[in-house]
Amino acid sequence: MFPPLADDGVEGMSCSVTSPDAIRGERTSLHQWVAVGVLTLATFLVVTSEMLPVGVLTPMAEGLGISAGATGTSLTITGLVSAVTAPVVPRLLGNLDRRVVLAVAMVVLAIGNGLTMIAGGFGMLVVSRVILGVGMGVVWGMASAVATRLVAPRSIALAVSFAVSGVASASVLGVPLGTFVGNAFGWRAAFGSLAAIALVAAAALLLALPVLRRPEATDNRVETGQRASLARPAVITGLTVVVLLVTAHFAAYTYVRPALEELPRMSANAIALLLLLYGVFGLIGNFAAGAAAGRKPRLTVLLLAAGISLALAILAVFGTSALVAGLAIAVWGVAYGGLSVGAQLWMTTAAPDRVEHVTGLYVGVFTGSIALGAFAGGLVVEGAGIVPLLWTAAAVALASLLVGLVGPGPKRGLRV
Repeated sequence: MFPPLADDGVEGMSCSVTSPDAIRGERTSLHQWVAVGVLTLATFLVVTSEMLPVGVLTPMAEGLGISAGATGTSLTITGLVSAVTAPVVPRLLGNLDRRVVLAVAMVVLAIGNGLTMIAGGFGMLVVSRVILGVGMGVVWGMASAVATRLVAPRSIALAVSFAVSGVASASVLGVPLGTFVGNAFGWRAAFGSLAAIALVAAAALLLALPVLRRPEATDNRVETGQRASLARPAVITGLTVVVLLVTAHFAAYTYVRPALEELPRMSANAIALLLLLYGVFGLIGNFAAGAAAGRKPRLTVLLLAAGISLALAILAVFGTSALVAGLAIAVWGVAYGGLSVGAQLWMTTAAPDRVEHVTGLYVGVFTGSIALGAFAGGLVVEGAGIVPLLWTAAAVALASLLVGLVGPGPKRGLRV
C-alpha cells in the first residue's frame, strides 16, 4: 500500500494533492500505475454493469416475464440515477478517504448486480438498477479526479486516459464477455459474475490506492470563504458542448444496427464485426485524444465534434455503400472514443482548483445526456425514420462544434 499523499498543491492543471514523486517532478512509479490500473478496472466494471442488459436483453426479458422494452429501460434508470449521484457526492465527501469511498461504491455496485441476478420481476429490477446507478455515479464521477492525484504531473493526461478507457473498453470487451457468460451459463450468472468481481475490485482499491483526503487547496478556499464558483464561462461552454455532442451521438448510436441493416443492408454477423471495430477505434481515439487534450483540450474536443458530425453526415448520404458505411463507422468510433477523456481534460483544465466537483458535474451531465439522446433518438426514428435521424444527429453535433468555437474554452492545457 502506498504511504499517504502529501497535501501540498502543485500549480496549473496538476492536482491539488499529489504524490511525493509528483511534487519532485519525478517519474510515476510502477506501484502508482498499478493504482491507476485498479481504478481503470473499477470504471470498466461500472459501465459493463450498466450496459450488460443490451447483450442479454432477450433471455433477461423472458426470465423476468416482462417485455424487451421494459427490460431496456433499465439502462435509462441507471443512467438517470448516475446523473444525479455523480455531481452530488463530491459535495458530501468532506475529508473522507476517497479510497474508502470508491471501495464502498464498488460494494454498492456488487449489491446492485446481485439483486439483478435474483430479480423476479420488474419491481426488483428497478430497485437493483437504482442501487447500481448510485455505485456507478460515485465511481465514474470520481475516477478521473483521483487518477490525477496518483501520478506525476507529466503523466496526468495518460492517467486520465487510462481511467476513462475503462468506459470505452466496457463496450469492446465487457459487454461481449458478459454476453458470452450469459449465453453459456444464463443471464443471471453474468450479473452474478460482475457482483463477485466488483467485490474483488473493492478490496484491490483499498490495497492499491494511497490515502486520499480532501485536497488541501479546496480546504483553504472553504475556510477563507474564497472558493470559486463552477459557473465559469469555460466550464459552461464545455458542458454545453458535452450535452449537444453526447445527445447527438446516442440518438444515432442507439439505432446504429437498424441503420446498418436498412442502408447498406449488412448481415447480423457483418454488423457485429463492424461494431467490434468501432470499439477498437474508440480505444485508439481515447488515448490519442488524451495525449492531444493534455496540451490543447479545446481544439481536441472541437476536432472530435467535427469528426462525429462528418461521420453521421457521410452515413446519411452515402450509407448505402457498405465500404463507405464502414469508413464512417471507423471515423465515428475514433471521434466518440476520444470524447470522454477530451471533455474531461477540458473540465479539469477550466477548474483546476475544484477537480472533484467539476468532474462530478461533468459525469452527471454526460450520463444525463446519454439518457436524453437515447430517448430523443427513439422519438425521431419512430416519427421520421433512420436517415432523418442521422441528419438530425449530425446537425446537433455540428451545433456543439459551433458552440465550442464561439464560446470561451480553457486558456491552456496541462503543465508538464
